[in-house]
Amino acid sequence: MTIAIIGSRGYPHVYSGYETFVKELAERMVKKNVKVIVYCHKNLFESYPKQVNGIDLVYLPTIETKILSQFIHSFLSMLHACTHKNDVILAVNAANGPWGLISRIFRRPTFINVDGIEWLRPKWKGLGAKYFRFAARMATKFYDRIVTDADEMRAVYLEEFNTDSTVIMYGSEPAYSKDPSLLDQFQLKPREYYLIVGRLIPDNNANLLLDGFLASNSSKKLVIAGDVPYKDAYAQHMKSQASDRVIFLGRVTDRNIIHELFCNCFAYLHGHEFGGTNPTMIEAIAHGCAILALNTRFNREMLSNGQFGYYFEKQTRSIAQAIKDAESQPLKLEELRSKVRTALTAKYDWDHITDAYIALANELAALK
Repeated sequence: MTIAIIGSRGYPHVYSGYETFVKELAERMVKKNVKVIVYCHKNLFESYPKQVNGIDLVYLPTIETKILSQFIHSFLSMLHACTHKNDVILAVNAANGPWGLISRIFRRPTFINVDGIEWLRPKWKGLGAKYFRFAARMATKFYDRIVTDADEMRAVYLEEFNTDSTVIMYGSEPAYSKDPSLLDQFQLKPREYYLIVGRLIPDNNANLLLDGFLASNSSKKLVIAGDVPYKDAYAQHMKSQASDRVIFLGRVTDRNIIHELFCNCFAYLHGHEFGGTNPTMIEAIAHGCAILALNTRFNREMLSNGQFGYYFEKQTRSIAQAIKDAESQPLKLEELRSKVRTALTAKYDWDHITDAYIALANELAALK
């Protein structure tokens, strides 16, 4: 069995949830005797090894811009994958929906992980939003199978496109604090800060979380780990509010530091609005965080309707009140921390997830 994976920036570098997904999946597939080919953005690599950790790599060029880079790269990747040897093609990101037409022309088995509701994200307005909705619809027409990563996302595709999908979650593994002294470099103490992890983009409502935190008058700090890889007025405005209480760490690449930030925060603030199984939320669960999350259908699913966290509405005062409530109930938060990892049922286990993708790939390959 050979599976070609397109639609991410490549391997082994991790830029976002897509690359984390590809890394976790591909490495496990190889150990299960599946040959994996990952398509990489040539521009992002200084060297071009043909294989890393048993995973075959193909480097293709693109135009590195905010909007067109992945679009062009995925088009070239699909063409290459359809004209070279493999059994099944796995695409990630609903934006690659139209490229399923290429695989149809070449009669190649394909499936696509569509991720979130891209057409509703604030960063995609006008034509961008229309394209993503169009692309998602094309994915339902051209790919042999749609994969969603949450029951609620499956419901969205049924409601919007009258198309069923296979639900395979995004994964994580339980993690525990090993060296809290790593926080010393940021003048942070365990349980004395709130944490936000993610890119500084409107989709994640980081500005709203910041406003809510400031309105709460909490004596704790707010730590924001994340940035954007380009100049952006939204991100710059947020960073202009840095102070002794509001600390911007930028993009943190050291996984040991990320582990300690999660494990030792007083609470993790989650404002992501348009995903299915959100990778950062899963990390917070895996690290045993008390979680305060925006009240969405996806977050309710992940936190079992409040069993594993608090919710707030998309309003500054609601966030401020959630923070005040959390600080007035430290025993309640400790209870959340002690049980939240139990939310990591088998469906969020990477080995279970890998087996599900391999089974689906085998099913599609048999249809050739």
